[in-house]
Amino acid sequence: MEEIKAVDIQIFPYRYLKPETTEKILNSIYSLGKDIIRVIIHGQSLPKYVYYGPARGTPVNHPDRKVINVNGKDVELTVKVGKFIITVPYEKSVELSKKLDEICKKALPFGYSLNMGAFTKVKPTVSDYLKYGEGFEDKIDPRLIGMVDPTSRTSDKVKMIKGD
Repeated sequence: MEEIKAVDIQIFPYRYLKPETTEKILNSIYSLGKDIIRVIIHGQSLPKYVYYGPARGTPVNHPDRKVINVNGKDVELTVKVGKFIITVPYEKSVELSKKLDEICKKALPFGYSLNMGAFTKVKPTVSDYLKYGEGFEDKIDPRLIGMVDPTSRTSDKVKMIKGD
């Protein structure tokens, strides 16, 4: 398996984002072209149903659990977005971080932090071997390495959006 020579750029807004702002930022990120390897959004979970307690199974009607359109694909937001991690090629990292900074200046007037580093896994983890078995490295998309819990369904947690 060929290791991805990439760096992560983390955008950490000073507030949780509304779905409209998240959609605007994601579309701006994907408009940067084929140099975007992957985009991960992190945040507080917005479940469909109450998981535990006396109201277990009751629908949660949170106003921020919406379907947004990202790069022409409808995606249901299952988190209240608090952080973006964008993986880019190492050679283009400085150029793309400047472009991402411009996107953030326009979309996040309340402030944000932009950091460059290693925020995701690029080598297979024990959990990857539990989920996929031995010899999986050449059979899956390298962007999925280190991304999922071995007991969850990938389709529930990871949304693949095609770039340019």
